[in-house]
Amino acid sequence: MTLKKIHFVSGLTIAIFISLHLVNHMLSVFGADNHINVMNTMRLIYRNIFVESILLIGVFVQIISGLKLFKSYRKITTTKFEKLGLWTGLYLVVFFIMHISAVLGGRFFLHLDTNFYFGVAGLNSFPYNLFFIPYYGLAIISFFGHIAAVHRKKMNGNILNFPPEIQSIAILVFGVLLTIFLFFGLTNHFKGVTIPKEYEILIGK
Repeated sequence: MTLKKIHFVSGLTIAIFISLHLVNHMLSVFGADNHINVMNTMRLIYRNIFVESILLIGVFVQIISGLKLFKSYRKITTTKFEKLGLWTGLYLVVFFIMHISAVLGGRFFLHLDTNFYFGVAGLNSFPYNLFFIPYYGLAIISFFGHIAAVHRKKMNGNILNFPPEIQSIAILVFGVLLTIFLFFGLTNHFKGVTIPKEYEILIGK
């Protein structure tokens, strides 16, 4: 199996989890309790030691293969979608390293439940939100941008009279709109979220 195929398979595995994770985040529009209840149900599957190990291995493989592919293709990409795939992939590598390190650190060193409040503490606190808004926003947009780039490369035919390039643009636009919608829920409709006391350590309190 070539490096590109390994990267694709690991990416597909992670994409399934990320998609479910984003659906969970969408439910935050109905409140933190709803988000946490659904997360606890999903955790019965992905917090299983077997599934979680596969996900972590998949992320590790994705990071290593992604960096190698970035190095190999950085100077030979020509089209805008190739460049989109390259740079969104690099951002996702950085995000995976930072995000997984933070989540594992929260679980095993801070002994916090890495639930809704763990994820949104910085997002709802100034000046930390100056970092976390672009940090999370670019991660979601990069996820859909990377999918859009892969779709453009692999799709040759029209769908409902829309050519592949328009399809990929639609995927990217959907990602941007979804990002705005997710922030709408994760910031309690832009009014802010009250952070429980045990999570205040994340924002220096």
